[in-house]
Amino acid sequence: MKTSHLVALAAFTALACKKTQPTADATAAPGQSTVASATPAPVPAPPPGARIEDEKNTIAVFRSAAPSTVYVTQTRLVADYFGGAVQEVPAGSGSGFVWDADGHVVTNFHVVEGARSLTVTFHDQRVFDAKVVGLEPRKDVAVLKVDAPKELLVPIHVAKGQQLEVGQKAIAIGNPFGLDHTLTTGVISAIGRTVQGAGGVSIRDMIQTDAAINPGNSGGPLLDSEGQLIGMNTMIYSKSGASAGIGFAVPVATIARVVPQIIKTGRAEQVGLGIGIDPMQRLERRIGLRGVIVLSVPESGAAAQAGLKGITQTNRGIVLGDVIVKIDDKKIEDFDALYTVLDAHKAGDTVKVTVVRGDETRTVDVKVVVLNQAGGT
Repeated sequence: MKTSHLVALAAFTALACKKTQPTADATAAPGQSTVASATPAPVPAPPPGARIEDEKNTIAVFRSAAPSTVYVTQTRLVADYFGGAVQEVPAGSGSGFVWDADGHVVTNFHVVEGARSLTVTFHDQRVFDAKVVGLEPRKDVAVLKVDAPKELLVPIHVAKGQQLEVGQKAIAIGNPFGLDHTLTTGVISAIGRTVQGAGGVSIRDMIQTDAAINPGNSGGPLLDSEGQLIGMNTMIYSKSGASAGIGFAVPVATIARVVPQIIKTGRAEQVGLGIGIDPMQRLERRIGLRGVIVLSVPESGAAAQAGLKGITQTNRGIVLGDVIVKIDDKKIEDFDALYTVLDAHKAGDTVKVTVVRGDETRTVDVKVVVLNQAGGT
């Protein structure tokens, strides 16, 4: 190859290498070389509607259940002792949900307790007066009735025969702090919890959830991922009064059993042994006795037929009859335990009642009956 050709080829190669070498950043410090990098292309935004399935489910549940969720407000009479006047003032609020197309609304007993008057606000902000149909303090359940247009009466979807599982999704809707239709989500943290209720008895089988429940949420629905009612938000466990991730709800099985009874008769059906007792257990506490003292036994009742005996009055004072210490295989130490055991039965069932009379312990079969008046069991 000629010398001129070699020189030309070397010059071309040097020029090509010079063009392909990266250029140094003009701002680089002397003696340093920074390679310029290309600006990455921006990541495109998700298209409209690109939500994850869990979000879509939560939105769908809220849209379905919001029309069924209401806001319950109560007023009470307050006396002005200095001015000598009595007036109605707002005394609290809570949530509730539409039970049926006849205008029945379910909420907590403690939401309406002591109310002078009640109003129910629907999702479109229309307000209607409400009256109490019936109460069940021992389950913290109340049923109200409103005269509202049919288009507002959208019944909640009630779960039937569903087995709740720890870890499944839980959605709470209510009006915390008076804020309209607020939704919170979480999971069922535990089932079968026991929470102290009204009347000195415990509410059993409560649902524990970490879905935020705050003041004003009480009485609102707790829903599953299908938008079905699985419980009624009732209370929180918190020293500050704000949600601490531990909330409780009355289970749907209790609601589905109690609410129809209240609608039909104005009260929840209570079963017992047909005997007279003292739920406050004043005599038991006075003498330091564990168990439930039988105060009286109606002559024509099933308890009398089984041979149970109440207290008797003599010249020397009161003589105890039977003291209930066990029903079936459940130990009975107080009224709470007695109520809980019998509450799991229905009228017509037969239970084995173990009683102590003097120095004698015996067990008899007693039929469970529907109670007609307070002060018995």
